[in-house]
Amino acid sequence: MKQLKELKLEDLTIKQKLGMAMIAHCGRDDCDVDYIEELVRERAVGAVWVIPKNGEYDWVIKRLLEIADYPLLVFTDAENGLEPYLIGRQNTIGMANSEELAYHFGLVVGKAARARGYNVVCNPMLDLVRVNSTCGSVVRSLGSDKERVAALAAAEARGMHDAGVLTIGKHFPGMAKTSERIDSHMGEAISFETKEELLDYNLYPYVKLIEQGLLDGVMMGHNRFVNVDPDYPMSLSPKGIDILRELGFDGLALTDALCMMGVVAKYGYKNSVGLAVGGGADLALPFINCNRQAMDWLCACYEEGMINEDRLNDAVKRVLAAQHKLTLMPKAEPVTKKEAAIFARLNTDSVFAKTDDGVTPSLDKNGKYCFAILTEHEADLASGEIGVDTMKNRWYHPDRIADYLKANFPCSMIKTIGEYPTADRIEKFLRESLGYEVVFITFFNSQCYIGSECLTSRIISVMEAMQASDRISTVVHFGNPFVLEDVPHVSRVIVGTISADGVVAALEVLTGTREAKGCLTYDVKLR
Repeated sequence: MKQLKELKLEDLTIKQKLGMAMIAHCGRDDCDVDYIEELVRERAVGAVWVIPKNGEYDWVIKRLLEIADYPLLVFTDAENGLEPYLIGRQNTIGMANSEELAYHFGLVVGKAARARGYNVVCNPMLDLVRVNSTCGSVVRSLGSDKERVAALAAAEARGMHDAGVLTIGKHFPGMAKTSERIDSHMGEAISFETKEELLDYNLYPYVKLIEQGLLDGVMMGHNRFVNVDPDYPMSLSPKGIDILRELGFDGLALTDALCMMGVVAKYGYKNSVGLAVGGGADLALPFINCNRQAMDWLCACYEEGMINEDRLNDAVKRVLAAQHKLTLMPKAEPVTKKEAAIFARLNTDSVFAKTDDGVTPSLDKNGKYCFAILTEHEADLASGEIGVDTMKNRWYHPDRIADYLKANFPCSMIKTIGEYPTADRIEKFLRESLGYEVVFITFFNSQCYIGSECLTSRIISVMEAMQASDRISTVVHFGNPFVLEDVPHVSRVIVGTISADGVVAALEVLTGTREAKGCLTYDVKLR
């Protein structure tokens, strides 16, 4: 194994120090990998962030680690795991509600990360979410119960440490207690919690994990908490960093991606980088493919006095300390069959069911049902178009759902209905489903840039019209459960997670071949 040289602050030039305070980024084919290599050879970059993308850029990690003669931090984001070990985002862990499974998520994903060259994984998610929100916040959170989230996150972090990767808790200081209608990718999101309120609730998981030594870094979010700092979002706020340090945390503070409109629309790309490091962040994440440009911005901000040398030295000390931690981590080990089997239970043990008294979660296989499968676009199953554009991450397959239902409910019929059905489609569906017990299969594909999360008003209108005469018995839903608050009362609700295995597990609950073991992690007010 190659012997790595640990860098010393006093030996570094200003350019090297500035590079130590930056995370270079590789996520597209036009990324300037040659320039990243140049920085690594010069010992002038502290970390690199490489998008997993089915292993497409693993060659970059390999090249950089071959070149690096110091402990280079290699970051990735693995909220839902790494191939082939995937779950339906972090809320799956909350719904499974098992510290054993949370530990194995951290362990297995950590081992999978190490096998590909990553040594820092941006988990666990410590955002406490209480209400419906944007940007997938609901499915990205372990839940709303601060004590339960802290326990699950701690178990996950222990697994990651045992696998040999550093942990990053995010997104400090958490979410607003009211619904956020602006996604930080799109614009500035404002929150109104006071410092006292944050310490009482949002920061509880951070406090617990810091006390146990389970956090190596903290990612600062872009929300502007106006009662903490009226001027800057947390990622650029000295006052936000002060709160983090007051908790007793002396590890890495890094920014969320500084390409988001939540910061650049107001401060610009260059100034966002300078304000971040100057304000107390140890690592700035410009998250642009032109790393040469990002480095030029950082140097310009230093020359303009936005970053003073004392602040830069503090940042570099923490980066070097994190690099030192890498040398103390356990050696990489492969995932065992037993560990993989326990990990797989996350997707199957997280299905939740709620029924009226006397109603079972399963349907009679000889019943006469009309299954209405929600799709992103209008398409007939027979057309072969179904699933082509449906679900960017390929976890929800209407054609496979239809095949499963046909095989298990032979007396039934299958229909698809798009999220925005035309008047003709709605009329045809209402007419053809007469005489059948209707079962809706619905989803919400949580992601950034799509705003408030809800089922469309057209779908809700169809459901309300049908329930006026009690035609719907069941809703099987995948993803954000808050969207079900708009659905009229039905006697049977099953909620699964946004993974291919989670979809199958929920359907198995519907056929009675699997028990629904999961719980809802939020106070969802089903009608």
